[in-house]
Amino acid sequence: MAFAPPRNMDGLKLQTKMSTWTPLNNQLMNDKVFEERRALLGKWFDKWTDGQRRRILVDLLERCSLSQQKFCAKQLQDRVPTEALDFTTRLPRVLSLYIFSFLDPRSLCRCAQVSWYWKYLSELDQLWMLKCLRFGWYINFSPTPFEQGIWKKHYIEMVKELHITRPKV
Repeated sequence: MAFAPPRNMDGLKLQTKMSTWTPLNNQLMNDKVFEERRALLGKWFDKWTDGQRRRILVDLLERCSLSQQKFCAKQLQDRVPTEALDFTTRLPRVLSLYIFSFLDPRSLCRCAQVSWYWKYLSELDQLWMLKCLRFGWYINFSPTPFEQGIWKKHYIEMVKELHITRPKV
């Protein structure tokens, strides 16, 4: 009979559950059946479309426990490189500012267009004050803590004055 429960070496019937093809009381056979089914599932998976693969992955994840989902997340984290990792959010702010301090003013302005956080960093007075002082450009008042970007504005004004006062050739 084609669907008869499998027998072990002694000819005794093996205990099975819900399927005549999954023996419970013989670990060696359990392992063998598992590997055969795993290989078969792999062959099917290779032939499925992207949409079918996504559906089966969602179905499998929904059946997983929280610890199994965490395991899957860790596996993905190890295998898939994080794209567009923003170093400024990973490094301490002091180090990010130190890196930005090597940029020229034009590059700093371009950095301000990357993201809100980069805009915040690239417009800090700590960066622009050094650039102004390098040329001997001082402000004649003491800015309050609520005044942000004073040194950048001062730098831009001074550069505009240079263009105005420079003789035309």
